[in-house]
Amino acid sequence: MPDQPIEPPSDSPPGRTPRFLTLTDVAEILNTSSAQVYALVRRRDLKAIKIGGRGQWRVETSELEAFIARMYDATDVFIDEHPFEDPDDKDPAAKDAAGKEIETDDRV
Repeated sequence: MPDQPIEPPSDSPPGRTPRFLTLTDVAEILNTSSAQVYALVRRRDLKAIKIGGRGQWRVETSELEAFIARMYDATDVFIDEHPFEDPDDKDPAAKDAAGKEIETDDRV
């Protein structure tokens, strides 16, 4: 899991990462849509606060970092539970513990 700080949105002052990000900022960082980020917030997958009565949402940078870390952990679990199987493998049992193919003698 990368341990890189979140880059500030492109319209932020240089050299300063804001404490709170808009949903649009989060969408830009995650390379997704604002609607997807809003859905993450509404499902409580991504913790956010609502400011004022007009529905302005803000995500604290530390909450976004925590969300990203949880998604890496969830992805690791998914990969462990759903290992990739190469469709070209003719005999999946003919592999050693490291996953390398074992030479088999088909002349028998």
